[in-house]
Amino acid sequence: MPRDDTPATNTPETPDDAGTPDTAGNSAEPPAERSGRPERRAAAPLLSRWKALPHAGRLGGVLSAVVLVAAGGGLVSATALSTQGPGSSRPVAAPLAAVPAGSSIGVCPGPAQLLEGAPVGTDPQFSPESATAKSDVNAVVLGSSAGLLPGSRLASLAGSTLVELAKAAPASGSPSPAATRPANGTPVPLAGVVSQRGVDGVSVLSADSQADRQASAGAVMRYAAEDGDLRGSAAAACQQPANDLWLIGANTALGRTAVLNLTNTSGSPATVSLDLFGAKAQIQAPGSRGLLVAPGTTRSVVLAGLAPGQERLSVRVRSAGGPVAAVIQQSVLRGLTPGGVEFITPAGAPAIRQVISGVDIQDPSGLADLTGKPGFGDAGPALQITVPGSADAVVAIKLFGRDGQKALPGGGVVTAKAGAVTEVPLSGVPAGSYTVAVSSDVSFTAAARVTRGLDAEDASDFAWSPASTRLGSQHVVPVPGTGDRYLVFGAPEGRATISYTPVTADGKVRAAAAADIAGGTTASIKVPADDGGSPIVGYIVSAAGDAAFGAVLLQQEGRQDISTVAIAPGATGQEQVPVTLGY
Repeated sequence: MPRDDTPATNTPETPDDAGTPDTAGNSAEPPAERSGRPERRAAAPLLSRWKALPHAGRLGGVLSAVVLVAAGGGLVSATALSTQGPGSSRPVAAPLAAVPAGSSIGVCPGPAQLLEGAPVGTDPQFSPESATAKSDVNAVVLGSSAGLLPGSRLASLAGSTLVELAKAAPASGSPSPAATRPANGTPVPLAGVVSQRGVDGVSVLSADSQADRQASAGAVMRYAAEDGDLRGSAAAACQQPANDLWLIGANTALGRTAVLNLTNTSGSPATVSLDLFGAKAQIQAPGSRGLLVAPGTTRSVVLAGLAPGQERLSVRVRSAGGPVAAVIQQSVLRGLTPGGVEFITPAGAPAIRQVISGVDIQDPSGLADLTGKPGFGDAGPALQITVPGSADAVVAIKLFGRDGQKALPGGGVVTAKAGAVTEVPLSGVPAGSYTVAVSSDVSFTAAARVTRGLDAEDASDFAWSPASTRLGSQHVVPVPGTGDRYLVFGAPEGRATISYTPVTADGKVRAAAAADIAGGTTASIKVPADDGGSPIVGYIVSAAGDAAFGAVLLQQEGRQDISTVAIAPGATGQEQVPVTLGY
């Protein structure tokens, strides 16, 4: 259990028609000098058609809309450039086009499953789960400032509704029936919630956009088992699909099993390529390219079939076509003793600075005894650094605990090899919760392993905390419904103020609390079981001041279970896309 709990401090808180393009991409209507009107007007009806798309189809049409806007921009630029004299050098600024916000989509992994026998190649077969295994989802969808809930639901990957939080707004734009307004007309803050909904497969949380802004929504899936080879707990935030993802922390050595699950919720096929980075170099693996993931399906890949015997393995997932959600189910079995189970989720994209929160470290003397035993080298906390480029990285590592920075044995400066995964032990510092700040002269990505259990004869567990983004305003942070739950915040430099507002199972947004985080420290705040008699299912988190980062740390009294969930980025509003100049 973290030993640096911080008490909460409560605080109050008419378009023209466009020419039809021919198959070569040229306009079929006469050029400007023949038609008598400038070609730049072609862009307006294209945007109008885009805005006229049905609300539910906007997410799937964003990419097509961007292509249309760029094509219109090409016509604009061609005309603008042609009006300049031969000797003109006046620069032409790229115009920006507003892209409507799409729906919020969160893909939650299915329950952990055992591989059945020794798989041939990379396609797995699974055996039944443990008799005590339980998997459930908690989710929060915030209402708008007008007191309206966006159309939202939790559904299976096949599309059947598990929980409907609010019906979609009528096409006429009339208020949703989920609106809550008292007699005086003042909107009441409210949320749609899913509380401990049991699941037996991949599930999807979706919420419609409101006023050209993504809905603020989030979900978390937690698996827990008290027996079997997959004994332990694993939790993962339900992730927005993307076309480029990095996963750090896989292991395919003896007794370790890593299964990559790729889920495509879009209406377009996804063709996925995997870049594999091992302890010594990048791995060229036949079968790692051109993996087809059909719409509405999940494809599982046994990573030992691509990169066997790798104690350190990072995977870059790149998708052409539909975006995908990616998660690695990682498990450990030391002889007959379970060593834990985890869902490895994407880390931040490569950059010269990464910050990792929720790194809970056990007693250093006990860790030294355990990790010195054969087969227990991965039973202690460690930082893994992946450098995708061609130049080695000189990396500086700093740990910030409750009382400030703690020095790593060895000084905390290492050289990480290009195209490989470097591991740095994080043991040797006092027990407690930490924030890890890592910086380098070249881009890298990173994640930290957290472990629980000091007796080699007993079952143990582990978790991976990925590098995450800086906290901003209105992050939705769902928390599982059982176990010991902690909000862990860190401010590597400067001072930050974090406000965290509970959301309870009855859909109420409760009174906010605040924590003042001194620069170079980490604060751990235990989540109570309920607020006002209703169970807490999540928080609304906002940060002000200097850069701050956060995660949810999950443990279980009387057991060695541990999980971490990084706080996901907040909702996005309407974006501006630069229009390509050229033809």
